[in-house]
Amino acid sequence: MKVTVVGAGAVGATCADNIARKELCSELVLLDIKPGVAEGKAQDMMQCATLLGFDTKISGSTNDYAKTAGSDVVVITSGIPRKPGMTREELIGVNAGIVKGVALSILEHSPNAIIIVISNPMDTMTYLALQATGLPKHRIIGMGGTLDSSRFKYQLSTHMGCSPSDLNAVVIGGHGDTTMIPLMRHATWNSTPVANFLSTEEQAEIVKATMVGGATLTGLLGTSAWYAPGAAGAALVESILRDEKKLFTCCVSLDGEYGQNDICLGVPVVIGRSGWEKIVDFQLNEAEQAEFDKSAAAVRSMNDVLKTL
Repeated sequence: MKVTVVGAGAVGATCADNIARKELCSELVLLDIKPGVAEGKAQDMMQCATLLGFDTKISGSTNDYAKTAGSDVVVITSGIPRKPGMTREELIGVNAGIVKGVALSILEHSPNAIIIVISNPMDTMTYLALQATGLPKHRIIGMGGTLDSSRFKYQLSTHMGCSPSDLNAVVIGGHGDTTMIPLMRHATWNSTPVANFLSTEEQAEIVKATMVGGATLTGLLGTSAWYAPGAAGAALVESILRDEKKLFTCCVSLDGEYGQNDICLGVPVVIGRSGWEKIVDFQLNEAEQAEFDKSAAAVRSMNDVLKTL
């Protein structure tokens, strides 16, 4: 198996490191536009092989897509973060050109690849990748909800004093501070509703902290997070290559599911060897569906910016 990670920044390099440590593939390519960065990080990771006991072959490339040929899965992390004074439209305009170019270049050499999008704004970039490539919708996956759900479990475990591994909790909707929807009603601690252990006030606090999880880390670090986003991307790669059929929240193309069409949005999906294999209906109540529709409207507004480019 072969995996390519496009973008050798903090998120891309962390994703690649996780993939190598777990030996999810025999060959891993790290690609970046900045000369020497991908090559240097690939060598650095390879010098860990004997220390950590993995045999994955890692190589780096400066913008040479020929070296990505035959990739089974490609993770796209390329793009710039939003800078002070930059409008939403400007961010989308810059990153849209990057993501579209990357996706098309990848498919020239790996026509059967499954593409995982991490670049922001993630929901819009996933939609763009689907529209630009014309690939079957099951082969385009946005990572956002996987990360958001992990942050939800972290907040729950901190407040409840329990292991996050014992929790089942998902976040659906858009990958943004105002568009994500932590589904508290569906969250369980080893099959027992977490609401049995938390007050109404605590539940509201957890939901709020989850929704601003990315912004909180940016405030602390002075830049976007990378450990959890990289690990989330690697978790999806693992479920694909090992055909694990795991249930993740991912940004995928909706065709009537959850009452939405012509949009890519975070919903629970089964991830296996062919990409995302089916959407799971969580049977939202009226209030949850209203929040989902509101989230979809916000994401659709961002998608409309693509029409002006």
